[in-house]
Amino acid sequence: MEHDSDRERPDDRGRRTAPHRRTRGDGMSGLGRLLVAGAGAALARYALREVRTSPVAPALERTNFRGRTVTLAGGPALTVGAAGAAAFGATSASSGAAALVAGLGAGAVGLYDDVVGARPEQKTAKGFAGHLAALREGRVTAGLVKIVGVGAAGVGAAALLATDRRVAGHRRRQRQGALGRGVDVLLGAGVIAGTANLVNLLDLRPGRALKSGLLLGAPLAGGPHGGIAAGAVGAAAGLLPDDLGENVMLGDSGANALGALVGVTLAARTGPLGRAGLLAVLAGLTAASEKVSFTQVIQRTPVLRELDAVGRRAD
Repeated sequence: MEHDSDRERPDDRGRRTAPHRRTRGDGMSGLGRLLVAGAGAALARYALREVRTSPVAPALERTNFRGRTVTLAGGPALTVGAAGAAAFGATSASSGAAALVAGLGAGAVGLYDDVVGARPEQKTAKGFAGHLAALREGRVTAGLVKIVGVGAAGVGAAALLATDRRVAGHRRRQRQGALGRGVDVLLGAGVIAGTANLVNLLDLRPGRALKSGLLLGAPLAGGPHGGIAAGAVGAAAGLLPDDLGENVMLGDSGANALGALVGVTLAARTGPLGRAGLLAVLAGLTAASEKVSFTQVIQRTPVLRELDAVGRRAD
C-alpha cells in the first residue's frame, strides 16, 4: 500500500520532489546506528592501545578481585570511544554536546577517583555516607570530588538537552514556565548522574558493568536519540572481550562514562514525569546499595547469575 508520505510532491515552485522516507524517529536509519556503534568500538579499541603504551600506563595497573594484575586503561578508552561516537551519532549539536559533556566529564572525574582514590589515606571512606562523614571531619575525598563532578556533568548535559528542539518540543514542556524548566533540567541531571552511579555500582566483576550498559543501552539505540546510545553500546562491545578476559578494568572512569551516556539517552527521550519516575527508581537502587550487596543478589538469582557468568572465567 502506498502511503501519502511515499508519493512525489510538488514543492513551493511546482517542482516534483523525491518521496519522503521514514526513518526511526530522529532522522537516522538503522544502518546509520550500526555504523555509529562500529565507530564506537573502533575508537575504543584504538584508545585502549594508545593508553596501554603511553608513559602513564604503569600508574594504571591494579590488582583485581582474583589477585591478577590488570590495567585501568579500559576506563579512559571507553570514555573516549563512547563519548566520541555518541556525539557523532547525535542528531543535533545540542544533544551531541550533551553527550560529550556527560561522557567526558563523568569519565574524567572517575579517572581522578581511580588514581587519587587509590592512595592509602583515601581508602577509609566507603560509599556516599563515608564521603559525607569525611567531609564533616574536614577532609575532601576523591570519591566526593567524583560525586560532585558527575553531578555537575549531569547538570551541564541536561541544560544542553533543554536547548535541543526535539527535547524541548515535548508537549508537557510547552506549558512550562521558568521554574518548571529549571526543575526539568535538575530531573534530567539526576537521571544522567544516577545512571552513571548505577553502572559504577555494578562494576565489581569482569564484564558486569559492560553487560549492564549493553542491556540498558541496546534497546535505546533503536528509538529516539538512539545514536547516542549506539555509540556507547559499540564502545562497550568493543572492550567486552578484554574486560571478560581480565586484561583491563573499567574503573570508575569507564563505568561512569558508560552510565552517563545511557542516562543522556534516557533523559533526552522522556518528559518531566518520565524523568521523575526514572530518578525515583535510580534513587531507590542507590539507597538499596548501601544496605544490600548487588553481588549477593546476583548470585542468589539464577538468571542473573548465569548472565553474569557468560564469557567470564569461573570464580
